[in-house]
Amino acid sequence: MMSKITKLITAIFLFSYMPSGVSQVVENSIVLNPNLASEEDLMALKGMSPVIVKSISEARPISSNLNTEEIIGKYLSLEARKNLRTKLFLPVNLNTVSDEELGLVPGISSKMKHEFEEYRPYISISQFRREIGKYVDNKEVARFEQYVFVPMDLNSASSDALMSIPGISRKMVHEFEEYRPYTSIQQFRHEIGKYVNEKEVSRLERYIFIEESN
Repeated sequence: MMSKITKLITAIFLFSYMPSGVSQVVENSIVLNPNLASEEDLMALKGMSPVIVKSISEARPISSNLNTEEIIGKYLSLEARKNLRTKLFLPVNLNTVSDEELGLVPGISSKMKHEFEEYRPYISISQFRREIGKYVDNKEVARFEQYVFVPMDLNSASSDALMSIPGISRKMVHEFEEYRPYTSIQQFRHEIGKYVNEKEVSRLERYIFIEESN
């Protein structure tokens, strides 16, 4: 019995204090990203219809869940939209998300919104786990993690951290690293624009930042 308890404590410790370089964006198989989900996966969601799927596909890259709400709000009730958000949600930047969009995170209360904002700026997902873990248990922290991310410094992020960006390939991570050091976001757009179109550059850009030199 003691052995099982020790293993459980160890697992919880590792989960809560994973180094920030490992991953800034949580990978999960439960919540679909509206910019990456296939039409087949979208159609499998409750309340979806061909016209909604078509509207989402044509709006890509979607930059905010407010945009998604505007699209599906033409077809679904408020209750149906709330249910859909638990399965279809664009991860939000913990450091810049607006109060309005943060309120769309499934199951978030006004008090918890305040706590999310209180600890800005976040430098890692590990910090988010630690701070929010003061108010809810590990299971609830993990649930919230599905809907958020912490942007990473393009010049210093590890390969593993970059690989956590939704929809990125190992080849693209190589290209990200190839042009270091970046001096501006314009340089990033120019260099990565050699490999993907403008919409994809815009989608990828959400997950990174470039630390300004003093």
